Amino acid sequence: MVSFANWKSRGRAVLSEEFERELTREVLRTELLRVRALIAIGCVMLVLLTATFVIDPAISNWIWRGTEGMIREYVVLIGFLLFEVWVHTQISRNLKLDRDLPVVRRYIGAFIETSLPTLILILQIRTMGASQALGFVLPLVYFIFVILSTLRLDFWLSTFTGFVAASELLAVALYCNSASDTGEPLIYFHTVRSMVILVCGVLAGTVGAQLRRQFAASIAAATARDRVTNLFGQHVSPQVVERLMAEGTSAAGDLRRVAVMFVDFRGFTAGAQSRTPQEVVDRLDGAFAVLVDILDRHGGIVNKFLGDGFLALFGAPLEASDAAHRAVAAGRDMLAAMDRINAQTSWPLRIGIGIHFGEVVAGNIGSPRRKEYTVIGDTVNFASRLEALNKEFGSQLLISATVREALGDDGADAVALGEVTVRGYEQKAAVFQLG
Repeated sequence: MVSFANWKSRGRAVLSEEFERELTREVLRTELLRVRALIAIGCVMLVLLTATFVIDPAISNWIWRGTEGMIREYVVLIGFLLFEVWVHTQISRNLKLDRDLPVVRRYIGAFIETSLPTLILILQIRTMGASQALGFVLPLVYFIFVILSTLRLDFWLSTFTGFVAASELLAVALYCNSASDTGEPLIYFHTVRSMVILVCGVLAGTVGAQLRRQFAASIAAATARDRVTNLFGQHVSPQVVERLMAEGTSAAGDLRRVAVMFVDFRGFTAGAQSRTPQEVVDRLDGAFAVLVDILDRHGGIVNKFLGDGFLALFGAPLEASDAAHRAVAAGRDMLAAMDRINAQTSWPLRIGIGIHFGEVVAGNIGSPRRKEYTVIGDTVNFASRLEALNKEFGSQLLISATVREALGDDGADAVALGEVTVRGYEQKAAVFQLG
């Protein structure tokens, strides 16, 4: 048997691994979006360069002083696009492998990408002159890289991007244009502009970090919800899932007192022989939907579907001091619901219900790759045998003596069937019928 503390620590480790894996995927997906945006921007810049040269060669001559300067920018942009395509390939590969990118590679990539405007700015300074180039569009291009760095979901990477952009622009400006035509120093002008870019990097990092926290919170909630659903089954109601997540109830192998209910459809196989498979499925699904909804209302869960029946639990995985009362109330409602359904259909179904109350071992059973929450113990076996006795007595709802005792005055209408021989048990057991 596994202690609650050990299960909690192991559960946190599993959730942490799943959470980190999914968060890594989400970060890589946003990285792919950022890289695609950069590739698109690079292609647009190539188109604009070409269109400018074709439409108005005079402007191209003013900016690049002939085709030589323009060709240099083409080479830089094409190199940049090839680099981004390579980055996209690496990120896609890591995404398929559920593997994160190395931190150093991220910073190197950020440095290379953010240096693109700097290289083009230097080329334009050589052709246009420092004052014209620094007053042209290139210093604004840094903001594109800073804004897109938000998609990295990393405060320090965005801040680093802003720092690279600001420092490179300031260094180029001070080296090439430290004073105006009248001899006045421009260090203040260049410094303030670079500081604005740096602040934008910090703000982009703050926004990215906030987005990462929101992603992390959503992924953590979804991971925990998926784990609960996988563990306890798709048929656990949303309300039970929410309570399991909120209360952190143990799913380890522990001893519990629960009410075990077995439900089986009587004569279903015979009725199915004269109907199509689709009719059989539709009829069964319709009946299950009603019965499971009743279980949800009374705080029970379907632990297993067993062909044309199911095993339901009250008191596990969520503890319930009135588990027997809940199980019997659910059983009564099921019989009433089936009577209403049968009055409206040409294929009436009759159900048999057996309820026993006692101790079970509740926990995760299965292989290391796939575990399922279930209950094991004589209480489960006896409840199954009790349900089967409905055929012998022509009844629909049978309960054990322990259930009758737990009901107290609520079971005043229970009819004692005496000491009954139960298959698989040497001693006879007291059985009660509820109408």
